[in-house]
Amino acid sequence: MRARDVMTRDVVSVRPATTVKQAAKLLADNGFTALPVVEGDQLVGIVSEADLVRDRFPADPRYRYETVDAPNLRVPQLVREVMSARVTGMGPGTDVTVLARAMLDDRHRFMPIVDGGVLVGVVTRRDLIKVLARPDDEIARDVTRRLESYGGPGRWTVTVQDGEAVVRDEFDDATDRHIALVLAEAVPGVVRATVHSAPRGSTR
Repeated sequence: MRARDVMTRDVVSVRPATTVKQAAKLLADNGFTALPVVEGDQLVGIVSEADLVRDRFPADPRYRYETVDAPNLRVPQLVREVMSARVTGMGPGTDVTVLARAMLDDRHRFMPIVDGGVLVGVVTRRDLIKVLARPDDEIARDVTRRLESYGGPGRWTVTVQDGEAVVRDEFDDATDRHIALVLAEAVPGVVRATVHSAPRGSTR
């Protein structure tokens, strides 16, 4: 399974000249934790909840005697002033296992997907959860459809339980079993696949 199979393509993004207030509204309205920042169609940064709220709230004047007054500095108004330009993106062909591990290791809630520097999608933790939550019968139909597009209908029997797909092939061909395995494991929601030879009439 690749990033292109699970990513959200209709990406909500902002530009460096977007105001902090506009970006905050997009986060609040959509329930996001961060937004990609694009210039033209190129990914140039990420702006997160933490970036937007940092130094945005003045001390309550009723309790100001308890704090040290900060210098009268200008409050940033544009995304370009608060965004992180050190952004990591991954390609559409990235294996989801690699992508998920990178998100967990770096504690990212979403990963921009770029093709030649162009933002083409994002993968969020919610996207990954949606894949894991797919019903087994829906996954089985997708696996069967992919196998039939390769070798025609009626050849394979597919069962899926808790995301584990078992494929039984009417014919005994090692090359076809390997291809069937690759096709099955590329289906969103399949966590593992096995392929067996099971000729007609076999009880296997």
